[in-house]
Amino acid sequence: MAKIVVTGVDNSETAAAAADKAAVLASGLGARLHILSAYGAFEAERIAHGKAEVLVTSELTAKGVAEDVFTELRKNFPDLEMTYAPAEGNPADALVKAAAELGADVIVVGNKRVQGLTRILGSIARDVAAHAPCDVYIAHTHQR
Repeated sequence: MAKIVVTGVDNSETAAAAADKAAVLASGLGARLHILSAYGAFEAERIAHGKAEVLVTSELTAKGVAEDVFTELRKNFPDLEMTYAPAEGNPADALVKAAAELGADVIVVGNKRVQGLTRILGSIARDVAAHAPCDVYIAHTHQR
């Protein structure tokens, strides 16, 4: 059975740093890296542009975010097996669900909201660690 590392991304530098750490870890383990970007409730909007109409959805936006990170990681990890996808739900739930469905070995999250008052109120890392079906690696993604 192939090893799988799962990480979640958004448009932040800290998420990109966690994804980079996930790629390093996946490379070291000989694992596949699965990159996901979570989105809340499905939303869609039709935008008219001249005679053409474009459908913009929260799912397509999330897919684009994951694809952008995939493309950046591919530059530094050309031989790493990677996949990406959008995932409906809040980030922690989406990561836990994807890890369970894929049979992941580890979830990599950043420590973006693990400091200060939010440490008490909650964070993605804390929620993932509490519900993950596998190991969780919390990457140091920003300076204090």
